[in-house]
Amino acid sequence: MTQVSSPLTGRAIGLAAVPDPVFSGAMVGPGTAVDPERGPSEAVAPIGGLVLSLHPQVFVVVDDEGRGVLTHLGIDTVQLNGEGFELLVAKGDRVERGQPVIRWDTAAVEEAGKSPISPVVALEAAEGALSAVAEDGKIKAGEALFTWE
Repeated sequence: MTQVSSPLTGRAIGLAAVPDPVFSGAMVGPGTAVDPERGPSEAVAPIGGLVLSLHPQVFVVVDDEGRGVLTHLGIDTVQLNGEGFELLVAKGDRVERGQPVIRWDTAAVEEAGKSPISPVVALEAAEGALSAVAEDGKIKAGEALFTWE
């Protein structure tokens, strides 16, 4: 069992509310999303493990059981070419749950015409593998987002 915590402080909104059909249709995998508080903030590791993939707007951490969790900061933010995003770790680093991974400014993302809504997805998770999925209400970075059985 893997307990996945929120990488951001804001509102849990569920994948269906993500303004991107790839995420809202759970094509990447099951999970949920966070509409983050506006302003400068840090996205933290939702699980402890190895940073398998790292880009300015997206990262994947894989735990010791081989479960990968993808955090995508905003929608279509790849078009910002890293502007407004600062990497705080490197690909291949081991991180602890709650450790800052990327610093970004959600207000600047919105000013650039992009949505700061951030999907958090369990990669290659089986249908029905997630429970206690937060899909509404306030959530703080580090609080439980979902459980992966």
